[in-house]
Amino acid sequence: MIDFRTALQDRVLVLDGAMGTMLQERGLLPGACPEEMNLQSPDVVAAVHKAYADVGADILVTNTFGGSRSKLAHYGLEGQVRDINARAVEIARKVAGSQRFVAASIGPTGRFLEPVGDAGFEEMVEIFGEQVRAFVEAGADLISMETFLDIRELRAAAIACRSFSSLPFIAQMTFDDGGRSVLGTPPEAAAVTLDALQADVIGSNCGLGIDGIFAVLERMRMVTNRPLIAQANAGLPVIVDGQTIFPGTPEEMTAFHERMIVAGVRVIGGCCGTTPKHIQAMRLALDGRDQRWSPPPRRSFLSSRTAVVALGGDAPCAIIGERINPTGKKAYSAELLEGKTAYIRREAQGQVEAGATLLDVNCGVPGVDEPAALERAVYAVCGVAAAPLVLDSSDPVALERGLQSADGKVLINSVSGEEKSLQAILPLATRYGAALIGLALDEQGIPETAEGRLAIARRIRDRAVAAGLPAEDLLIDCLTLTVSAEQKRAMETLRALRMVRDQLGLGTVLGVSNISFGLPQRAVLSSTFFAMAIEAGLTAAIINPREERMMDAWRSAMVLLNRDQRAEGYIACYAGATAAPQPAVLASAPIRERLAAAIIGGDAEGIVALVEVALAEGLTPLQVSNEGLLPGLEEVGRRFGDNRIFLPQVMLSSETMQAAFARLKQEMSGAQVPAPARILMATVEGDIHDIGKNIVCTLLENHGFDVIDLGKNVSAKKIVETALAQKVDAVGLSALMTTTLQQMEVTIAALRAAGIKVFTMVGGAVVTPDYATRIGADIYARDALEAVKKVKELFTHPAG
Repeated sequence: MIDFRTALQDRVLVLDGAMGTMLQERGLLPGACPEEMNLQSPDVVAAVHKAYADVGADILVTNTFGGSRSKLAHYGLEGQVRDINARAVEIARKVAGSQRFVAASIGPTGRFLEPVGDAGFEEMVEIFGEQVRAFVEAGADLISMETFLDIRELRAAAIACRSFSSLPFIAQMTFDDGGRSVLGTPPEAAAVTLDALQADVIGSNCGLGIDGIFAVLERMRMVTNRPLIAQANAGLPVIVDGQTIFPGTPEEMTAFHERMIVAGVRVIGGCCGTTPKHIQAMRLALDGRDQRWSPPPRRSFLSSRTAVVALGGDAPCAIIGERINPTGKKAYSAELLEGKTAYIRREAQGQVEAGATLLDVNCGVPGVDEPAALERAVYAVCGVAAAPLVLDSSDPVALERGLQSADGKVLINSVSGEEKSLQAILPLATRYGAALIGLALDEQGIPETAEGRLAIARRIRDRAVAAGLPAEDLLIDCLTLTVSAEQKRAMETLRALRMVRDQLGLGTVLGVSNISFGLPQRAVLSSTFFAMAIEAGLTAAIINPREERMMDAWRSAMVLLNRDQRAEGYIACYAGATAAPQPAVLASAPIRERLAAAIIGGDAEGIVALVEVALAEGLTPLQVSNEGLLPGLEEVGRRFGDNRIFLPQVMLSSETMQAAFARLKQEMSGAQVPAPARILMATVEGDIHDIGKNIVCTLLENHGFDVIDLGKNVSAKKIVETALAQKVDAVGLSALMTTTLQQMEVTIAALRAAGIKVFTMVGGAVVTPDYATRIGADIYARDALEAVKKVKELFTHPAG
């Protein structure tokens, strides 16, 4: 049999359908571990594989979706990771034989990475690495990563695949009907990040029907030339006679086949609700079709968790904000030594508002623990700005920490033509899927001529490509030398830009402002040179975006070079423009506004000092909370609802709120104000997913509610007993899986039978408003912020 990568070029491959529901039909009990059946009931698992093989599936996916140490620990099986995962591959291989591929499944761990959660990046790589090593040992053909919600966790899984095997791998995220993951990542940002990690196939599974999945893949195709995968649900679930039904027919699942082939979808399969009948229909619908596809040319992009920036081609010259750099900035240097990030957050926000599309982050100060400082800085910037990052460090250890902390595909600044630099930096760029700036200098220094710089650029390109970095992801810094000392070399830099563009086909970058160092009215000279460099082919510029002359030159050049279509950006900036009013200085704003701003900005390290100021001004603890902190948190909710911020920012604001409350509790000396209500929260029996429920608990506590969190996989009996004993006012229930949905109805019925009169709230990925109404729940919440809003509507807040 040909290998998987070759088969992708030859035809569209059909992947199998749902595993969990098929196992339940064959005896898997609610709340039991599906992966344990690999050891206890291998014939049952094999029968599911055979059902899909018999109807034409090319790829059989192993029963290992929850086979990580973290997931198996819920069942006391964390010591059997190797046995469970290897046995699953063996079962599938016996059915697949030599005619079909065995794809080893990896699902999310159910944990958040730092700083939102408690999992470290290297820890996560090792957790996934345990599964990957077992797959390789057992003889899997490829790895399929499915249903991921967090792009950083999926990055860790992809790096584990590349670190511990040479197997091809598929990488998929799950998106909602608004086109984003739970943590705010759009399909484009996911695709850019996964493309850079050299995933063989990129796509989406679960969460949506075939029409929604196709819409996601169309957006991915705009930024990647990788083969795509579509693994849709059989429609969106509905409840009929107490049963969860997926209404999508086999014929409906094939409606987009023709368009998918044209779009480069090379693997088509099914997720929740799909059966062998659906897979058979997909197989038959492909037969007889022309399945040829040629990938489009590759383009270069950078990404953050929530945004994408194009580099080169017809894209505007990227603006790299240079202000997060301690050179000549005593206040920032002092903050780095103290381990603080206020300057970083302020500059990140300010530079993006001024027009920066990328943010350079440098923490190199003598005496600073640079790896720890760069990690903090990355977390701080990602918490307040959507712009992708440029990590600026000469320390490979610091760079690696920064790369692990980033949410997407970053740009490393930089590698030089020196052998020591090449050996240290190139492996980091390829391992973590980063783009790279190459400095046109080597052991002999900066060549005087453009030809000399071109030669170094060519050497860096050849080494980078040999190391596995696509040439499109390399930008050459032709180096800006100050004209006050070496006036004639400015034109050599411009000549070098043109030669790198025309002879090597590479993008370029310059630290533009260096040109005017030591001269008066620097912005006049720098902006003129900037315009000349853009015409010469500059791809990205490292500048201060708050320098208006520089931005004037950039906006004008983008119009004149036809990069700003219909002059839309230029008009938006200048049409009817008057002198911009100066923003209020936050330091002089009323303390209530400063408290709210700190919550909105997630300033956990500065909030306690602001609480101290508020108390010193005579505000009571309740006034600090209700007139300063809570308005900020309510604004966070509004921004979340409008998709202006996303869950990671909400959690940072929540962490800031907790720090403020901790200080207020000390002030009240134990004289606690009664909470507006006591709320019991639990994930229902059989369901071990609790991320969403945990977020709701945190936000309710921040709004002053007394929360009792029973955790996950909680029986109706325990919920009833606790509700009685603790005299709760409301019960919140969460479920993520269709197979545990009915436990919500069971639990609400048990509460009624026991005569417990409480408000009930339900939520989770599979819960719908109709289902909530049918089972008699008082509140349905689609997300954590809506849950808090609706609970507050039921109960009067203290002094509110």
